Amino acid sequence: MITYVFPGQGAQKKGMGGSLFDEFHELTKQADEVLGYSIRELCLNDPEGKLNQTQFTQPALYTVNALSYLKKIIDTGQKPDFVAGHSLGEYNALFASGAFDFKTGLELVKKRGELMSRATGGGMAAVIGLTEEKIRETLLMNRLDGINVANLNAPVQIVISGTKADIEQAQTVFEKTNGVEMFVPLRTSGAFHSRYMQEAKQEFKEFLAQYHFLDMKIPVISNVQARPYTASALRENMVEQITQPVKWTESIRYLMGKGHMTFEEIGVGKVLTGLITRIQAEAEPLIVNEEERLSKPGERESAAQAGGTAKEESAKAKSSVAVLECEAQAPVEKQVHMAAVLGDTAFKQDYNLTYAYMSGAMYRGIASKEMVIRMGKAGMLGVFGTGGLSIADVEAAVTDIQKELGQGQAYGFNFLYSPSDSRKEEQLAELFIARGVKVIEASAYLSITPALVRYRAKGLRQDERGVLSATNKIIAKVSRPEVAEVFLSPAPERIVAKLLAEQLITNQEAQRLSKVPMADDLTVEADSGGHTDGGVAYALMPAMRKLRDEMMVKYRYPKRIRVGAAGGIGTLEAAAAAFIMGADYIVTGSINQCTVEAATSDTVKDMLQQINVQDTEYAPAGDMFELGAKIQVLRRGVFFPSRANKLYDLYRMHASLEDIDEKTKLQIQDKYFKRSFEQVLAEIKAYYSPQEWEQALNNPKQKMAMLFKWYFTYSSRLALQGSEESKVDYQVHCGPALGALNQELKGTALESWRNRHVDELALLLLDGAAQRLKEQLNAILSVDELRTDM
Repeated sequence: MITYVFPGQGAQKKGMGGSLFDEFHELTKQADEVLGYSIRELCLNDPEGKLNQTQFTQPALYTVNALSYLKKIIDTGQKPDFVAGHSLGEYNALFASGAFDFKTGLELVKKRGELMSRATGGGMAAVIGLTEEKIRETLLMNRLDGINVANLNAPVQIVISGTKADIEQAQTVFEKTNGVEMFVPLRTSGAFHSRYMQEAKQEFKEFLAQYHFLDMKIPVISNVQARPYTASALRENMVEQITQPVKWTESIRYLMGKGHMTFEEIGVGKVLTGLITRIQAEAEPLIVNEEERLSKPGERESAAQAGGTAKEESAKAKSSVAVLECEAQAPVEKQVHMAAVLGDTAFKQDYNLTYAYMSGAMYRGIASKEMVIRMGKAGMLGVFGTGGLSIADVEAAVTDIQKELGQGQAYGFNFLYSPSDSRKEEQLAELFIARGVKVIEASAYLSITPALVRYRAKGLRQDERGVLSATNKIIAKVSRPEVAEVFLSPAPERIVAKLLAEQLITNQEAQRLSKVPMADDLTVEADSGGHTDGGVAYALMPAMRKLRDEMMVKYRYPKRIRVGAAGGIGTLEAAAAAFIMGADYIVTGSINQCTVEAATSDTVKDMLQQINVQDTEYAPAGDMFELGAKIQVLRRGVFFPSRANKLYDLYRMHASLEDIDEKTKLQIQDKYFKRSFEQVLAEIKAYYSPQEWEQALNNPKQKMAMLFKWYFTYSSRLALQGSEESKVDYQVHCGPALGALNQELKGTALESWRNRHVDELALLLLDGAAQRLKEQLNAILSVDELRTDM
């Protein structure tokens, strides 16, 4: 069986709806007539900034959710077995069931939004870590009887509602209550889903009296009852929903009790998908006798608690769902989870982060601007992958990212070591300095280069007390102690002198460079996708942290250099292990390539979705071919690793192309390149200056390397384009972390990459890691000791 679920307020975002308004032109026109303004313009462009105001948000979300449902029905030709919606989303469920037509539903939602937008003086907050029973008990014991439970989003993620003063008092109480992981005030103007909405409820009841409703063709699960709507109670439930709590957890448990149930979110975003995944993991199905008489709205049903309480108690810290701000007047800029306590506080403060988490760069913009923007808006740091892109492409990405992340939200750009093209580094440095890019991830470096030093110098500031700070921050990704040491040291004197002589830095900047390390933070990269030395995290992390401590003492740096962990992090256990080893933050890469936001082909994502931990292999790195550097790539279903290794072996063992036997040369041209060597040379000539070209042709070894390196560019392009006829030659950078994640997500809604979003995966890992760390602590300490410590 399948249930379609519809999100409520808080899911809205500019651009929602897309082509749906063109596909459903008549309904869009109908919506404009009902609302008195262009629904398309509001949803796609929001020119007047009204999309986050309740009276506009609710009609907009209802419209997009409804059109999305109609599109789904047209595409599949099938209707669901059940429908449900969170708060406002319940009106879409009723529309899907046939209780009313599109126009009627929009009229109802418009009125509902107008009434709720008038509410003032109230507040709401999410309490994470306690069950409903514990929350009610705490409210009772502290005489906070003016507060109502509003949204039961997950077993231990519950929203309370009341006057602003009561919510402020409750914060003081709950933050001192044992077991509370987080208390998050929500940005609302009213105490929605509480007794304080009585006036709106009464007016809405009077408004509903003029409407006649139709028979429901699909069962709708009521927010108020957590049971299917009945025709006789339809009007009553719609009215009561305004003041009664949203029983989302119980609704999902009820549907789970129906047997094998698949849930699919229809409309804007995937917040409900995350909630449902957690509920399925944390609570038992609710087996209900369908003959039972539905309780009155607002009554707690003993059956709702049966079979769930014990498991919910044991799952306290496991709640990793987003704080769903239903009926909020503004969207959530940073959804706060229990995982916000992980990692180094100063690291989060320096980069304006909620979570100590980075998504690392992936070459050719696979770590896309969409990925970086989504991470920034979620309170995390995303790094754009500049490797293999032109300066114009990088500048365009800077423009788009800065436009979207304009409120101090974090973002970074990759600064890739280019030993054969130092000019590219210099151009990147000039671009980042000119455009005010304040964070770069320096990766694949073997030594410090002038471009890095220049970027560092232009961001050094000194206050009136003489304290130095770096506004241009460098996060160095390293896997070898000798490379880490150069980033933990001040800029090399010879490079500083050279830049000074060329008047690229000032005397003042040169002096400041001698007092600070080259890197603010050091990411220790163990075995990973792409460039890797195949290091082991358990050995690398302690060694790098000890080196950091020694260098801090040696140079007497006033500010601590943070050490993060990367490589192999694809499961909650791996993330927990990284924090146990002392990581101040964690960085993921391979797992992000199999998300909606990754800028690679759907074909590649389909292939990556299927891999296990053993399905990767080492191959030569095209950009450092002559040096013998290695990258880790996808092995399953492709020939690239074996072909790339053969090309490198031929290069290593022969002085020129002419030394290779004819049979092998024909195989390379026919099977690997699918064109002649002459055709390859003609293609790549445009990428070299006349002097470089002449030099390469006159050096047989260099000419052979130039030809072989073309295959690496070609194989990457095939993968990015999703060329079906050349899948065996795909070059896809990937480590075993993705295989581990795939196994974890099997059988869940996130098994398909089409449901995976980079920020949601991050929160799954972080919240899971936090839970695992607490479980380990529980295993070590006695219950009494644990209570005392916390």
